[in-house]
Amino acid sequence: MESTRQLKIAKLLQKEMATIFQQLAKDQFPGTLLSVSKVRVSPDLGVAKIYVSIFPISKTKEAFDFLQLNNTKLRGALGHSVGSQLRVVPELMLYVDDSLEYEENIDRLLRGEGESPIK
Repeated sequence: MESTRQLKIAKLLQKEMATIFQQLAKDQFPGTLLSVSKVRVSPDLGVAKIYVSIFPISKTKEAFDFLQLNNTKLRGALGHSVGSQLRVVPELMLYVDDSLEYEENIDRLLRGEGESPIK
């Protein structure tokens, strides 16, 4: 169970990372939408797990690899924007949120366009 403090910091980080990703997508990946679907903060507030949703799905690997390579710069940008509110900027752990892909696959199966793995 997350504490109130963890939830508040997670919400702050989600808002700020969304702004950073929006600018990054505009500069580096035109036509791509990067959004922060969820943020979880560790109890000691030292680690933030950030779940990123990338659309279109075909650009997921390229965009996520870029984010992983620039993790330090992302943390620096985050520190610049929340430095007055947080004593320590948490370490960022990025994950792809593939729930959109999963939802799209289920929708395709329900419409009968794909072959079900269950026979």
